[in-house]
Amino acid sequence: MKFFDEAKIEVIAGNGGDGSASFRREKYVPRGGPDGGDGGRGGSIWVVADCNLNTLIDFRYTRIFRAQHGENGRGADCYGKGGEDMLLRVPVGTVFSDLNSGAVIADLDCDGKKVLIAKGGDGGLGNIHFKSSTNRAPRQTTSGGEGERCELRLELKVLADAGLLGLPNAGKSTFIRAVSAAKPKVADYPFTTLHPNLGVVRVDHNRSFVIADIPGLIEGAADGAGLGHRFLRHLQRTRLLLHLVDISPFDPQADPVRDAQAILEELRKYDPSLFEKPRWLVINKIDLLPIGERAERISALVAGYGPVERHFSISAINGDGCRELTFAMMDHLERHRRPVEEQENAAAPA
Repeated sequence: MKFFDEAKIEVIAGNGGDGSASFRREKYVPRGGPDGGDGGRGGSIWVVADCNLNTLIDFRYTRIFRAQHGENGRGADCYGKGGEDMLLRVPVGTVFSDLNSGAVIADLDCDGKKVLIAKGGDGGLGNIHFKSSTNRAPRQTTSGGEGERCELRLELKVLADAGLLGLPNAGKSTFIRAVSAAKPKVADYPFTTLHPNLGVVRVDHNRSFVIADIPGLIEGAADGAGLGHRFLRHLQRTRLLLHLVDISPFDPQADPVRDAQAILEELRKYDPSLFEKPRWLVINKIDLLPIGERAERISALVAGYGPVERHFSISAINGDGCRELTFAMMDHLERHRRPVEEQENAAAPA
């Protein structure tokens, strides 16, 4: 299935039914009085996060969603039937924003979260509500209200604990294959991943985390080069970034330090808060270096990269260093999960 992480849709809630102006007319009930019922409520449109979905493909070709209108009221105190609500299921991590103003309407960041995005119109009042001692034959009614309608932009931001960042062919897909059951395409020739991949990394029986692999950035992405910044949104929810750098690039004229700095600059241009996230340097493909040169080349790269919390040297193709890296990631994520859980428990009502 092709991966879609953006969509534009229009949602139109149902209109409420009109109230009825009716009078009771029976043979032995003279002047029976008003008996016009109310109109039915219009159907509303809800969205719910579903962990069984992973793409917005359902919104690729169907762009307009209309809920059912409410029925009009009738005589004999008959109220109109309410319109059925419409429920749209989307992947966990989908953000709904107004297409015109850009305001966020809903952020479905957990499975089962349900949000109302377009409310149906209220039903109109029948004439039974307007009778009084001085108005025994009212003919007043009210019309049903219009349902809300809006144009929305859907963005899918995958939920992952850690994200991979780097140039194309830095070995991100090979790394995620080495540490998880995910199987993104890899080959012995240069090409880039075209859509994000998620993998679950299990370091022990009850210890695991989710890692995201996105298409590689290149210098000039801020100006639209390559795939641009299109997929960087998938790293915004992560708690740790791994910057993979190829220490032995395919092009002998390439400078790993300069390329790494260019990626950091693109990250800064896209989102300063993403640039400030905890980020580790992961030096990949050390197996391509002679053993005697490894320490010197790695030290030079770390020194040129600049301040970094931690750095690791790995070879994703044969797994060297990957186990130590994943255990360190697990420890880091567990340390940062505890404060969040403590805050949520403290905020929960007793």
